[in-house]
Amino acid sequence: MSVDPARRSLVSRLRQTLPGNGDNRPHFVVCGADALVYTLAEELANAGHRIRLTVIVPTVLRRDVPDLTALRGVRVIRADRLDERTFRAAGLDGAAALALVMPDDVVNLHAALCAQAVEPDLRLVIRMFNTGLGYGVRRLFEDCAVLSDASMVAPAFVAASLGDLAPTHVRLPGRTVHVARRENVRPEQVVCTLTASDGNGRVDLLPDEPAMPAQQPGDLVLAEARGQAPAPARRRRRPFTSLGRALRAALNRKLGIAVLVTLVITALSGGVLAHSLHYAGFWKPVYVTLLTAVGSSDVEENRNAVGQAAQLILTIAGLALLPLITAAVVEGMVNARLALAGGRFTGRREDHVVVVGLGNVGTRVLRQLVDLGIDVVAVDISREARGVKVAEQLRVPLIIGDAASEDVLRQASIATSRALVVVSTDDVTNLQAALNARAVSPDLRVVLRLFDDDFAQRVDTAFNIAISRSVSRLAAPAFAAAMLERDVIATIPVDRHAVLLANVRVTGGSPLDGAPLSQIERAGSVRVIGLAAAGQEWVDWAPDPRRVLATDDRVVVAARRAGLRALVEQASPPPLPLELGESADLDA
Repeated sequence: MSVDPARRSLVSRLRQTLPGNGDNRPHFVVCGADALVYTLAEELANAGHRIRLTVIVPTVLRRDVPDLTALRGVRVIRADRLDERTFRAAGLDGAAALALVMPDDVVNLHAALCAQAVEPDLRLVIRMFNTGLGYGVRRLFEDCAVLSDASMVAPAFVAASLGDLAPTHVRLPGRTVHVARRENVRPEQVVCTLTASDGNGRVDLLPDEPAMPAQQPGDLVLAEARGQAPAPARRRRRPFTSLGRALRAALNRKLGIAVLVTLVITALSGGVLAHSLHYAGFWKPVYVTLLTAVGSSDVEENRNAVGQAAQLILTIAGLALLPLITAAVVEGMVNARLALAGGRFTGRREDHVVVVGLGNVGTRVLRQLVDLGIDVVAVDISREARGVKVAEQLRVPLIIGDAASEDVLRQASIATSRALVVVSTDDVTNLQAALNARAVSPDLRVVLRLFDDDFAQRVDTAFNIAISRSVSRLAAPAFAAAMLERDVIATIPVDRHAVLLANVRVTGGSPLDGAPLSQIERAGSVRVIGLAAAGQEWVDWAPDPRRVLATDDRVVVAARRAGLRALVEQASPPPLPLELGESADLDA
């Protein structure tokens, strides 16, 4: 049975006014075990006194997760199992929303079912890697948002590795918008400016248009897509590429040298033998040489010493030649089959992308690069990683080894690659792999995943690795917005930041009710891109900033996280001036 939206809104408002243990703020609960749980908690904690926040984490956390107790006003509960008992202890009964961001889809689904038994009217925000499973899970619950952080951020890593923009297209009522460079779109297509550079290295995000510096070619804009967007550039696949890889795989370097040396000795010894016996013509010397090499020669006592020595060396060389040829044939066939099947990386490659770390994000990046026709070499330290089977299915060459080792990077032909994408979950390993790759190829494009934003900026300065991204930082705003029931349309990655496209509805009695539209605009924080009048679906994509806002008007904005949070508060009424007794009936 579906829940009436008006009733749900009333329930939510009443919960905020009920005197629950002396604190009438809405209660939010977050469950997780990796970096995303901290970033999401930090995002929600920044809402200040407006919410109460409880975070449930395992007894032993990953070392890359900062201390959650350092966050102001956050209650931390440690539990190794997310069941009804744990949720009741966390006070889930009566809570407004629950975010399940564990890195395991099945754990999140089980926890959601347990949570629903504790609080049926709960809003659920569930992290899912398997999108097919996510669609099914969404239908199980009345009020549920299913999000994939890997799907959100993978386009940004792919675009950065190719030196291009993230392929972000967003469908809005009556138009589709996308991120583009200013020089690639006509002025009338520009919806708003995302970044503005002053030419001296400083970049402003969501700048005020009238105060913008001189436009730079590299500035990013949100533009209207008119007509069919150009398809991503695909590399032409030559028909004999697989056969060439198989042949290169068959030619093992050490074995090839051994075979070559043996053949040279055989040829020289055969020449000396033929000369000592005074053979004439071509066939007889070759015949005697090859026959001797395979051990079919007889001892000739009357032959001179030089001829005997040559025959002796030739016989010994022949004994070595046959096993070497057999080994070369066997290894060549095995390596060729492995290369064709993508079982492991053998041979040298050029102009490919090396992807290190085949977890959730690495697997998404791998798939998208293959879809774009880009040659990829995958590296992971564990054969049990999620993306290993995907690499084998896609016939992507795979190396099982530590990417922090320079030998492993050389095996992946890092010197001749076009980019290195390092997306493992260990910051130290990621940085070490990036530095070792730069030592081999100083001009290599490196896309580095780092959790800590401050650490990423210092890496930029100290090591000149300018493309470093935090998955949790890019994904957390969307999860937080879903918990707060904000109508976020899309999350657009811009450099290491995230710009949110969202609908904000003006509530009667709020500070924005009766205010001009221009009051919403804030340089570097919020840009208005559209307005829909109350009760209308049509959106005015060029609204007059002098337009006076009314109740239920819907404003479409491009905003940063803090800007959207402040705007939602402006569009919301103050707390209800009601004092409800303990007998207040939420089901009335």
